Amino acid sequence: MVMDRLDRYIGRNVLAAIVVVQIVLLGLDITIAYLDELGDVQQGYSALDVLFYLLMRLPWRFYQYAPVAVLIGALIGLGSMASSNELTVMRAAGRSLTRIVWGVMKPVLLVVVVVLLVAEYVSPRTEQYAEAWKLEQRQGEGAVLTSRSGWQIEGDSIYRFGAIRADNVVLDLTRYRFDEGQLVEAAHAWRAAWENGEWQLENVTVTELYDDHTRAQRFDTLAWETDLTPTQLERLLRDIESQSPSELYAYAQFLQSQGQQADEPLLYFWQKMLMPLTMASLVLIAASFVFGPLRTVAAGTRVFYGVVTGLLFKYTQDLLAPASTIFGFSPVWAVLVPTLACAAAGLYFLRRNG
Repeated sequence: MVMDRLDRYIGRNVLAAIVVVQIVLLGLDITIAYLDELGDVQQGYSALDVLFYLLMRLPWRFYQYAPVAVLIGALIGLGSMASSNELTVMRAAGRSLTRIVWGVMKPVLLVVVVVLLVAEYVSPRTEQYAEAWKLEQRQGEGAVLTSRSGWQIEGDSIYRFGAIRADNVVLDLTRYRFDEGQLVEAAHAWRAAWENGEWQLENVTVTELYDDHTRAQRFDTLAWETDLTPTQLERLLRDIESQSPSELYAYAQFLQSQGQQADEPLLYFWQKMLMPLTMASLVLIAASFVFGPLRTVAAGTRVFYGVVTGLLFKYTQDLLAPASTIFGFSPVWAVLVPTLACAAAGLYFLRRNG
């Protein structure tokens, strides 16, 4: 029972520190983002609307800051117990270092479950709704769902999409059709509407290219034969970071079925799916700072080194992401390498000082 109580005590202290750090990080981020977004204020989109828009994006920001909050929260929680000699008393009472670290891991497991649920079911929907709501406030009804353009290859054609609206209408669509590597046709449609399971192009200009001349035709409406669905186009045009793991995996499968590289969606997929391992490695780093070479320094110094470590971890992942495309190794290693490096460093210092 004593061991269980100690686990609960450690977990309660660490979880409280993680929650406080997360709140502080979110508060600072929203304040900075609010000041930046005020430049977009216009008729129909007031300063209060800016605040509402940022609040709708809180789940995505919560997910983004969760690893850093776990690292700093574990540092503060363990550091406060170390400063009051509570950890020393636990060790003197026979509590092993492994059991103390496991006591820290328990509340982190709860955080991991919440983060994964938010990443899968909450943040993709709130991000989509927030962007659509903001654009509708600024543009009126029928606003585009996203203003990001995108390119897609399908068979012998290359498509460029300007935007997609919330009512499954694609704006500014251009298709380039090739025959044995040579451009033979270019078509542009003002918009494409999804009706009864089929695409209908509207206000279409089709230009056929021959060796010695070109021929242009105009159509009010034209059927668009394609395997692309509104859901797939939405994934293509929406910010890939905000998509759920299941959406990222489905998008990667679609790209691979088209003979295209799927490194980017797979990278973000593995980042989300390996979040438990990432947070566990950061907890090991935090524990190694408290029990290892930084155990005699002030709490503020440990937090500073924790922030630096978190930034180095993020920048390493960001650098390995394009490297996986350039050098052709699996995107999963872009996530695993910094994670395993953190875990190895944490275990080394803990073992040396345990």
